[in-house]
Amino acid sequence: MDWLWSLISDSGSIAHIVLLYAVVISLGIYVGKQKIPFTGISLGVSFVLFIGILAGHFGFTGTLTTLNFIQDFGLILFVYCIGLQVGPGFFESFQKGGVTMNLLATGLVLLNIVVMFGLYFAFFNTSDLSSLPMLVGVLCGSVTNTPGLGAATEALSQVWADGSTMPQIASGYACAYPLGVVGIIAATIAIRYLCRVSLKDEEAKIVAERAANPHAKPHKMTLKVQNSALNGKTILQIRNFLGRDFVCSRSLHQGHVSIPNRDTVIYLDDCLYIVCAEDDAEAISAFIGPEEFVEWTVQDVPMVSKSILVTQPSMNGKTFGQLHFSSVHGVNVTRILRSGMELYADRNLRMQVGDKIIVVGPEDAVDRVANLMGNSIKRLDHPNLPIIFTGVILGILFGCLPIAIPGMPTPVKLGLAGGPLCVAILMGKYGYKFHMVTYTTTSANLMLREFGLVLFLASVGIKAGAGFWNTVAHGDGLKFVWCGFLITVLPILIIGLIARLKYKMNYFTLMGMLAGATTDPPALAFANQTAGNDAPAVGYSTVYPLVMFLRILTAQLIILFCCNL
Repeated sequence: MDWLWSLISDSGSIAHIVLLYAVVISLGIYVGKQKIPFTGISLGVSFVLFIGILAGHFGFTGTLTTLNFIQDFGLILFVYCIGLQVGPGFFESFQKGGVTMNLLATGLVLLNIVVMFGLYFAFFNTSDLSSLPMLVGVLCGSVTNTPGLGAATEALSQVWADGSTMPQIASGYACAYPLGVVGIIAATIAIRYLCRVSLKDEEAKIVAERAANPHAKPHKMTLKVQNSALNGKTILQIRNFLGRDFVCSRSLHQGHVSIPNRDTVIYLDDCLYIVCAEDDAEAISAFIGPEEFVEWTVQDVPMVSKSILVTQPSMNGKTFGQLHFSSVHGVNVTRILRSGMELYADRNLRMQVGDKIIVVGPEDAVDRVANLMGNSIKRLDHPNLPIIFTGVILGILFGCLPIAIPGMPTPVKLGLAGGPLCVAILMGKYGYKFHMVTYTTTSANLMLREFGLVLFLASVGIKAGAGFWNTVAHGDGLKFVWCGFLITVLPILIIGLIARLKYKMNYFTLMGMLAGATTDPPALAFANQTAGNDAPAVGYSTVYPLVMFLRILTAQLIILFCCNL
């Protein structure tokens, strides 16, 4: 059995390191899936941190150089994949309708920091330089934000002179995390009772709002031309007269079906198959003519409607108007399916690799367009690794770029967390302009992201394990616990009441917004279960990109500014 003991105890061997991480990660994920009794809440993948702490406490560890490398590599992979995920929607989240929610979410982020500093000056020894970094760990744990912990840990390694005595801020994170998960949900429930919210009334308001303001999703209808002013006019002229955009995918003239383009002439009693935004349908029908039933599938020219997958890199970033589908290819594109949403194919909408476009036309023409678009699912099954690691290179270079700030004794750097995050967001949004295909399937992105996360959590836990018990039992552990709970609950109550009482935000949307502002998936799951509609998901996705960026950036800046002063 000597070989087994050697494998377990030899912290310098590769086999020991691989075995250690495999045990910590697999056990942490398994235990994290179990629900906490009476709450229905699970801590998820973050439990890897606690298993790592347990392993480190009992002396199962590795060399510091190896642990640091795996920790930093996992962090870079994790935040970069997050940036790719949120990048396409990052700037759109500031559009009309999302401004108020993003301002409230930003206010929540700032209030978390204000409460943290208030507790620091009120209850901690400000002459002890290790107290503030530990409270930053508490801040990250109280809002369940692991990327922020990674950014703060990496920033601390830049400014802490003696690495051997550097505060293990993961201990603060671990102290605050469990009550952070529970506190977010508890505060959300408290807002419901403080504001006397009726869930049935909130559901009715959502239904009424959607009826009054139809979402701009595709609407399909067949219209018979009855407006005599349109006789002899082209599709383009009709569109300009009406002042609303639409796609005419098929026309029926004297028993003959054709695929019209912008120059096709329309006559009285023609039938047009039109796709438009839902809230434009009534106006278009009133202008052209009433709806008419036509059996398009039995007409003289057989037409097909096919869903085509965009996998050709050269199509990435091109608008539908640039490709002239109707005039050049003899087909019409009516809708686009992207990330589970069905969108109207506006002329100015840019295609992305991974989109599905709905094409209507003669079968041979549709097949030619399918070849042009790629339509190869196998191409999407493989992650675009060269682009991923090109982005990582650029992110590391950007993160190591020194930024001189007046009054600061040393330049500030975004580091291994902030640099890759910023570059990934920009590449996800604007990569097509440089002929970069940044698309990865959801499953591939999630796999890379989770892989990086568990490597980071396991490393942080193993390193913090040796001193964790002393911190909790003999140090400020209990103080960290209740400070974390206050950092969690107070800002949520303040921002939640402002959103509800001042801005009259729907409670279901408010639940999603608060879950997104704390980047807490368990809170979103609770909101979805309570609501039974997509309002929480809309609120969550609206604020999540900005908040994730702010959580990572502010955690670094607190460490860099305060430790440099």
